[in-house]
Amino acid sequence: MTPAARTPKARRARDIGLDVRAPKEACEDRHCPFHGRLPVRGQSLEGTVVSLAMQRTAVVERTLLHFVPKYERYEKRRRRYLAHNPPCLKIPLGHRVRIAETRPLSKTVCFCIVADLGEANLKIKGEDIVPSSPVAPAEASE
Repeated sequence: MTPAARTPKARRARDIGLDVRAPKEACEDRHCPFHGRLPVRGQSLEGTVVSLAMQRTAVVERTLLHFVPKYERYEKRRRRYLAHNPPCLKIPLGHRVRIAETRPLSKTVCFCIVADLGEANLKIKGEDIVPSSPVAPAEASE
């Protein structure tokens, strides 16, 4: 076999076993579930990307409602997951994503982003969460 025959021009995305679309762009990340050799197994969760400050790692936050029987009300609880962010997906800040469990990639990273579900209802601006469609200020009269 010639060296040119061994290396394909366009790298095909492999089937990861979840009902998600493979990205159109290929990457050389060995921890990419589509183009690398990272297996996904276990639970699949949805959340919002709240930070992209680390290299190839995103902070994904889930907000849950927990019922408190004493007060007969719900309280908000949140859970933050560190997830590997493959470069082929190009996930921006504030988007809803689906993450899937993988083997441990580091001390705290055990999930990988597998799908972009679009823009979330709330946008992230610095450390504050603001509505995505803010009320327009009243136009000044001339």
